[in-house]
Amino acid sequence: MTSAPPETSSAATTPATSAPPPAPVWQVGAKPLPLRRDGFGQILPTPPVLANRSLPTADLLPPPAGNRFAGTVNPVPAGVLARSTWQPDCPVTAGELRYLTLSFWGFDGRAHTGEMLVNASVANAVVTVFGRLFAAKFPIEEMRVTAPAELTAPPTGDGNNTTAFVCRPARGLTNWSAHAYGLAIDVDPFCNPYTKGDLVLPELASAYLDRGNRRPGMITAGDPTVAAFAAIGWTWGGSWTTPTDRMHFSSTGR
Repeated sequence: MTSAPPETSSAATTPATSAPPPAPVWQVGAKPLPLRRDGFGQILPTPPVLANRSLPTADLLPPPAGNRFAGTVNPVPAGVLARSTWQPDCPVTAGELRYLTLSFWGFDGRAHTGEMLVNASVANAVVTVFGRLFAAKFPIEEMRVTAPAELTAPPTGDGNNTTAFVCRPARGLTNWSAHAYGLAIDVDPFCNPYTKGDLVLPELASAYLDRGNRRPGMITAGDPTVAAFAAIGWTWGGSWTTPTDRMHFSSTGR
């Protein structure tokens, strides 16, 4: 009597397939650019991974409860002031600034909580603006207080931090920027670059000069972002001729 051949498992005869490798993750600030004579980084083509920017947000603060907008206004805590760019020779005192926490939607479709320093005179109005942006689900990648080391760090051309107070001169000038008074906010800088002549800031954001190619995070004339700031009397640098500062909103007009 001939015995039947042993059964074989289909799993044993099917070649194993490996999972596809994870998509590359761009590490913001990791690659310094070669410098131009003016001290800015070389203007290089936008890396493909950033051409339709959608990086996840790292949570520094707990997200808002129930995905509902929350905004707070407080004196600047000593620890926050110490990690900010404020110094005694800045044009505002520490007491003239306020520390805000603000809900925002990330490019990852999740609600997050950010932080910002602004002038006390505009603090409540700024909370109103970001409440409107939250309701419109305008995406923001990052919102944190600018650190002192960022003022002297080599340019990497890939930053996208939405921020207000930064104690620095205006670009290319020696007088104080409106940011140094806490009276200006830059929103999604990479998606809304600054341009003057051949200079593009951030330096890798050239793909976002095509304003007809609408992508999340972009600000255009008459959109909900411009309207929200206009409602509190702020102007938009995207309407300037030279420079054109698409990320920039201010209460001073500069």
